[in-house]
Amino acid sequence: MTKHDTPKAFSDQLDGWVKGNQLKNLQTLIDLFEDKSFAVVMLLLMLIPALPIPTGGVTHVFEVVVALLALEQIAGLKAIWLPRSLTKKVKLEKIMKGKLVVAMMNRVRWLEKRSSPRWTGFFKLPLVERAIGLVVLGLTVTAFLSPPFSGLDTLPSLGVVIVSLAVILEDVVMLLAGIVVGALGVVLSVGFGAVVVKAVQSLF
Repeated sequence: MTKHDTPKAFSDQLDGWVKGNQLKNLQTLIDLFEDKSFAVVMLLLMLIPALPIPTGGVTHVFEVVVALLALEQIAGLKAIWLPRSLTKKVKLEKIMKGKLVVAMMNRVRWLEKRSSPRWTGFFKLPLVERAIGLVVLGLTVTAFLSPPFSGLDTLPSLGVVIVSLAVILEDVVMLLAGIVVGALGVVLSVGFGAVVVKAVQSLF
């Protein structure tokens, strides 16, 4: 890279991966983004539950994978450890070319253009990396436990998407925004759960 070159934007790198000739599975994605692979994989797997449509629990597999990655990040791992047999089987081509995901990626590109690196060194701190993993785990578990077809998994999942993008772009302001959005989703999910429990108790 010469001094006149600038690093490719994340969305451009991802677009190149989608349009490239390589297999569109989780393993090739991890290989491409390397040090940012935790955040990139979390972002992409949580895009569908972050869409404002009922998913009926079909995204639970993605949420389980993201929860495992969050646990690895909490443990201090610097690279994703998942069985290659699994990462090669998780195919993403159809997902990435779906109309709703394409629309969501356009939102990601919009956020990317309005973001700028802020407090970049903050994201390199080991305790911060582990804290982000803890936040992602909490939001992902909330999304997983949300009742099917309720739409309550949307905000926690969107929180993970924004937090992950903040890590990729190294923007602490976006990180705070993602935490706020995710926390609102947690409050709504817990509140709904409390209402359901109260309604059931009133029947007995």
